[in-house]
Amino acid sequence: MISSFAPIKALHSTARRITWLAMVFCLTLPTLRIASAEETKLLKAVLSKHCLDCHSGASPESGLDLHALSEVPLTDNLDMWIQVHDRVLAGEMPPADYAIIDSGIRKQFSRHLSDTIIQHQQREQSEQGRVRGRRLTRLQLERTLHDLLGIDIPLAAEMPADPVSHGFTTVADGQPMSHFQLLTHVNVVDMALDEAVRRIAEDAQHPVMELSARQLARENPNRRTREPEMLDGDAVVWSGGVTFYGRLPATTASQDGWYRFTAKVSALNCPDDHGVWCSVRTGKCVSSAPLLPFVTAFEAIQTPKQIEFEAWLPRDHMLEIRPADATIKKARFQGGQVGTGEGAPQNVPGLAIHQMTMQRIHRNSDEPVKKKLFGDLVLELESDKCSLRVEDPVLAAEQCIRRFARRAFRQPVSEQTVKPYVAYCLDLLESGTPLLDSLVAGYRAILCSPRFLYFTEEPGRLDDHALASRLSYMLWNRPPDAELMECANAGLLQDSSVIEAQVERMLRHAHGKDFVRDFADEWLTLNQINFTSPDSKLYPEFDLIVQHSMLLETQTFLQVMLDENLGADHLIDAPFTFLNNRLARHYGVDGVVGDELSRTMLEPGHHRGGLLTQGAILKVTANGTTTSPVIRGLWVVDRLLGVDIPPPPKNVPAIEPDIRGAKTIREMLDKHRSDPSCASCHIKMDPAGFALENFDAAGQYREHYVRLENRKRSQGALIDPSYEIADGKSFSSLSEFQELILQEPEQIAANFVRQLLTYGTGAPMAFADRGEVQSIVDEAEAHNFGLRSLVKAVATSELFRTK
Repeated sequence: MISSFAPIKALHSTARRITWLAMVFCLTLPTLRIASAEETKLLKAVLSKHCLDCHSGASPESGLDLHALSEVPLTDNLDMWIQVHDRVLAGEMPPADYAIIDSGIRKQFSRHLSDTIIQHQQREQSEQGRVRGRRLTRLQLERTLHDLLGIDIPLAAEMPADPVSHGFTTVADGQPMSHFQLLTHVNVVDMALDEAVRRIAEDAQHPVMELSARQLARENPNRRTREPEMLDGDAVVWSGGVTFYGRLPATTASQDGWYRFTAKVSALNCPDDHGVWCSVRTGKCVSSAPLLPFVTAFEAIQTPKQIEFEAWLPRDHMLEIRPADATIKKARFQGGQVGTGEGAPQNVPGLAIHQMTMQRIHRNSDEPVKKKLFGDLVLELESDKCSLRVEDPVLAAEQCIRRFARRAFRQPVSEQTVKPYVAYCLDLLESGTPLLDSLVAGYRAILCSPRFLYFTEEPGRLDDHALASRLSYMLWNRPPDAELMECANAGLLQDSSVIEAQVERMLRHAHGKDFVRDFADEWLTLNQINFTSPDSKLYPEFDLIVQHSMLLETQTFLQVMLDENLGADHLIDAPFTFLNNRLARHYGVDGVVGDELSRTMLEPGHHRGGLLTQGAILKVTANGTTTSPVIRGLWVVDRLLGVDIPPPPKNVPAIEPDIRGAKTIREMLDKHRSDPSCASCHIKMDPAGFALENFDAAGQYREHYVRLENRKRSQGALIDPSYEIADGKSFSSLSEFQELILQEPEQIAANFVRQLLTYGTGAPMAFADRGEVQSIVDEAEAHNFGLRSLVKAVATSELFRTK
């Protein structure tokens, strides 16, 4: 923990109680043996002088009778003891205004408690492992079924959301398995197998459908509707607020699937300094089915340009393509419909679609589905019915089941393991079930086995195959590929240099881009970016295109940090970011052109730098209406600094900002912090939150709060981002706060390591793991704590290679 966040000296009585509780336990419990009688005598004297007069008798302070606790084992209150250790070692307890403890005694106490906790946790880990039974998340299950079967249909959404534990869905102690989840798993397996069998009989190549502007436009030009109108040979959609305006019935999917689209587009009535930004969404585009998933965005300009994108379309769903920039003028249309010729006279920007193509495609098609399921067996098709032609069905069934089990279980399988699945398949075959159907039934049984759903890991060092799975699911969220499995089969993964080489290869692989997106989604809570929508009256310039660009900015920034092995300090502050011209206008950054993200150097006047000031982070740490230094501050210390903040007391109400602007959040928090039970945590959280107060809920920089009076925006109080951190150092701006944090960059690196280990191994960092985390950080120091170096150091660490 960096000195900037060292706890304050004066704390409330509950914190004092915890520290003195530690002293009592040291004196009374046989599990906490004091090395010397002198030390015991001294601690008893301290206890008697400073504690028992308040914490004993019929009415002890805070209801804590220290004598009554002598029979409580340390292991029953391990988390509390870790807090006790950290607070005492940091000098937080006992408070200076209550008692002064000799530094030597403080160190002896901390060392003894540390040794006791470590011994207990290491003994437990040696017997059971750090990680308990861990299963695939719904994302991992989807990608695993995709790889096994060669299919590409979305499956994760068919399963219940995974609970989050310690910040991640991959953590074992947050992965219950209920009857409903088991039923859902079986249903998803059936969906996947049905799709695989359907794909076998399907023509692998789908034709390209060419769509002219005439086909994309409304059929009856005299009817007021929501399809584009024909104008000068193009299908035109004007900027406006009518729901589903820009829907394209010609793109309606005849069956569920992934589709690739190309379109030639241009802009009408462009603004002077930019093009017309448009969104692409999908849906039925009728009032009974209002949800429209976002696909992509692009900037149309006066010169025609070609765009290309892919989208998943369920049957009967279509595209909606329309101008969607909140900053441009919108036309007014009556009755929720648009008539031909009504938009042009209003002189608003518009989109002209010249032509489109649409083609059904299959993703994840590195190997035919038939090859993945049945190897080299001969497949026969008759009236859309598939069958397998073999000379020896029994031998073929045994070989297919064994091969599939090895791939599904992600390790070699013994005869005893595979025997029940072979027997089940052969029983079906003997009863007259066709070979193909018998094999699919056997595959279903395998995919419903705990060996498929759960990671197979034994206490101690992971074997090569378990390590291959752990590495692959950390970096790709999918099973090991052929090369990684070959390394595991050859027993090469016990060699750190081989692991490093595999990490390098896997990060460069096409799947390597998934690592940043998947990890950041949970670590930085980017998966919650759709959770709130900024109030359009308070933040009229925000739109879905901005949100999409914000997300891409953070993902691209992290990917470049990983690719270029940039130091972890860039997470807090960096001289560049990635912007397109829509996001640049939102941020107030000039000189950015085009709809592709480009590396943009930042200047002091931009008020940007690092993750802290990126719109995606600022949005997920706000509620869509107001900002709170508490919420943002807690996010920063938890996600970027690694400072543990316990939950607030149940009897302390949350602070709700006054949206009328009568009081600033600073004024409200000053009163809140006067409660001693709140001060000890707020001194750690609030500095980071106040440093970010110049950014609103939509990620824009501001000097004043905004008030909403009579449904209109007005300027509120001047924002004061200054604050004082716990060690007495003060800052007056975000940049000064960033400088204070970056005085100890190893804290940022250590937090990244802890977050990645928790995500990758499925268990939070224990007290006993702290030494190994520090070793990982030390190893990466020679590379300036570069992100790529940290990932490799994590993958080769004992923590990662041990259950």
